[in-house]
Amino acid sequence: MSLPAWHVFADANALVAELSAALCAEAASAIAARGDFHLVLAGGTTPLALYRALASQQVGDARWHVWYGDERCLPVDHPERNSGAIEAAWLAASAIPPENRRPIPAELGSRAAAESYGAWLAGVADFDLVLLGMGEDGHTASLFPGHDWNGADVLAVHDAPKPPPERVSLSVARLNRSQQVWFVVTGAGKREALSCWKNGASLPVSAIHGKQQTAAWIDRAAWSTDT
Repeated sequence: MSLPAWHVFADANALVAELSAALCAEAASAIAARGDFHLVLAGGTTPLALYRALASQQVGDARWHVWYGDERCLPVDHPERNSGAIEAAWLAASAIPPENRRPIPAELGSRAAAESYGAWLAGVADFDLVLLGMGEDGHTASLFPGHDWNGADVLAVHDAPKPPPERVSLSVARLNRSQQVWFVVTGAGKREALSCWKNGASLPVSAIHGKQQTAAWIDRAAWSTDT
């Protein structure tokens, strides 16, 4: 089981500064090579700080295509929807056209939303870059320990251990067809799961690897030198 490249920063602010610069560089490289950039977004506090940094730099244009790693089955305007938070933090004010911003229609329910998003993705090549978080149990996107991580490109998630129980998530198989996967992990609450990951435990995070690169961007609070 291969482990990611670990990038450890003093705090979340330092991490976000470096991450935003690296993301923009990857976008420029993809656009120069292929004419567009396909990015998968993660929810969570530190990713939102990243998106606000991108907004402040007026990042993104019509060559950017934005996707989501997972979504909660809640009404469109619910404050805990990833898409709503990210639109408010960055996308709504960006130059990325609405038709290039593709939220998961999780308000349809997990099965219908998974089928709909899977149909959208059927004609999409490998993602250039995927951003993922990690939960305190080692889950990522809405792929939880003890649940099915594979199958179709997009999974209907039932009985999630965190509310709400109904969710939609990209599968391990679809994520593993991405060129690069970057995990963003911050906070002391993630230290135990991160230690398990470093020691080779079978977790959702450890099953996902980019075709070219897998990296974990971590703050000092989450990092432990004990292992």
